Amino acid sequence: MSIVAQIKQVAAAALKELYQQDIAEQDITINATKPEFTGDYTIVLFGFVKQLRKSPDELGEQLGALLVKNHPDLFSSFNVIKGFLNLEVSTPWWVNFLEQQYKNPAYGTQPANGSKVMVEYSSPNTNKPLHLGHLRNNFLGWSIAAILEANGHEVVKTCVVNDRGIHICKSMIAWQLFANGATPESTGKKGDHFVGDYYVKFSNELKVQSKVLTDAIAQGDVSAFTSEEQAKIATHQAKVAQLTGILENLPADQVAKKAPSLKDKIATEQEEIKDIAENATPIMKATKQMLLDWENGVPEVIALWKTMNSWVYDGFNTTYQRIGSDFQKTYYESNTYLLGKDLVEEGLAKGVFFQKEDSSVWIDLTADGLDEKLVRRKDGTSVYITQDIGLAELKQKEYGAEQSIYVVGDEQNYHFKVLKLICQKLGLPSADGIYHLSYGMVELPSGKMKSREGTVVDADDLVKEMTSTAYDTTKEKLTEIGSIQNYSEEELTTLCDTIGIGALKFFLLRVDPKKKMIFNPEESIDAHGFTGPFIQYAYVRIKSIIRKFGEAAGNSSIATELTPLEKALIIQLELYPGVIAEAAAEHDPSKIAVFAFNLAQAFGTFYNDKGHSIGNAENEEKKELRLKLAQLTAQTLSKAMGLLGIQVPERM
Repeated sequence: MSIVAQIKQVAAAALKELYQQDIAEQDITINATKPEFTGDYTIVLFGFVKQLRKSPDELGEQLGALLVKNHPDLFSSFNVIKGFLNLEVSTPWWVNFLEQQYKNPAYGTQPANGSKVMVEYSSPNTNKPLHLGHLRNNFLGWSIAAILEANGHEVVKTCVVNDRGIHICKSMIAWQLFANGATPESTGKKGDHFVGDYYVKFSNELKVQSKVLTDAIAQGDVSAFTSEEQAKIATHQAKVAQLTGILENLPADQVAKKAPSLKDKIATEQEEIKDIAENATPIMKATKQMLLDWENGVPEVIALWKTMNSWVYDGFNTTYQRIGSDFQKTYYESNTYLLGKDLVEEGLAKGVFFQKEDSSVWIDLTADGLDEKLVRRKDGTSVYITQDIGLAELKQKEYGAEQSIYVVGDEQNYHFKVLKLICQKLGLPSADGIYHLSYGMVELPSGKMKSREGTVVDADDLVKEMTSTAYDTTKEKLTEIGSIQNYSEEELTTLCDTIGIGALKFFLLRVDPKKKMIFNPEESIDAHGFTGPFIQYAYVRIKSIIRKFGEAAGNSSIATELTPLEKALIIQLELYPGVIAEAAAEHDPSKIAVFAFNLAQAFGTFYNDKGHSIGNAENEEKKELRLKLAQLTAQTLSKAMGLLGIQVPERM
């Protein structure tokens, strides 16, 4: 039990003894005592004043006196300041905590609790390689799974691969047009990069062909379009002309107010014309036909689809292995896109869904603060939400997880609100356990990334850049201090992989998932800031100290008192189990990252102080105590970084 939990427990019992009133432990607020006051933990008293009919100072004095009297092993003193009861935890309690945990490899983790959780992450498309955004997704998903496991949950890590649809056909058509039979093997290119190049080629060719048609429209030539398309173009052109006329004739006093809205409307109409042109291009028509052929099982199309996807999967697997991402189960959209059709029929029968005159099926969520949502098109085909409902049911049947966590960017917040609501209204067992771990996008200083334009930061390139930078920096430092000869080339490469990938993971996980972030490679690998390399270096330093002075002998640390820095380090170490629990409850690995950084800082402050030498400690008891502090700190740093998927090297 943590120190905070113990304080809540004994405080509730003391309040009952003093005032014969039941105060729930969860209603007792405990904070770390502010540095300017004496004490370790503070009980906030204001919440009980009215109920107990005592002034804050009187309540604090009576409660503090009873706690110290009844629990001398836990508290050594107290003071009351303006409605706050500050408690000082006894030195023997802290020392006993250190004795119990310094060699406990399971410190911070909880035993199995029988709960099963699914964590779905990565969710790549097979028309392009993984990029920087996928890295944040993978690191979040993997870390959350590890944190939940540390809290006693059984975790199933899953991935849904988007391996079908128009975007996949775009790469396939471009390969047919431009590859001349080339393959990843013949070009020496990684499979996912190879296929991704053709997705970009498609986009470039589409722009060229689309411009030909839009230029023709501008010149009044619409002969390349069907009569239906011509009618639509004429409608949008008329709207543009009407809006332009209104804009040009606006009174001067209304220009500032109305012109921006009119310009937006004109731009929308012009975009509609552009979309018609894009859809009429030969390359887009061929792509749509390929999608129909795939859905109809045309052998040649299926064979090409399988071949190109296999190239991508080989590439994905190489990247996953490199970054330490793995899954127990992979679902493929090509196998799941028809799921949910039966549930639509069930929903209609139950009155959850309703059918419109055109035979399309909808759900009305206006009473829930949303809107109407399509669940089946008028032609009988499913939409994405229908597939997800069916997949949620399938996963529940296969694994029976109490919670299903979807690690997906915040642009899908609405989608997952709708998904959970529909599943609840259908009465599916999976419904209440649906949890969207929404995270903000990763951006560059230059702005957002665009896959179709080839402007994304490729995951493989970024990993290579990080490890290469770590290699150059580390080799330079080792050469400066004359230690480069102690490393073989293989050892140096392994070390720099650990540093570079660790820096990347830490930087992407140190921020609250809900927040957007800007990635800065140079900042992430700095060994002196809030970074992975800083913590890795702190760990290496501690291990060097332990190698130099030996591990603690195991003698009881009978210390009559702790220095403030020794105590501060123990207090920080004692927080670890609570931090893991909080990170799991809030689905937030940044809690672990912040803790690890604070712990590394606390040890550095402690050890760098002249009065805290280990080799020249005042006596053997102090040396033993400090070695145990070093051992527990090293172990805790290693475990905490492990929950982030980051390795710590034994030497640097």
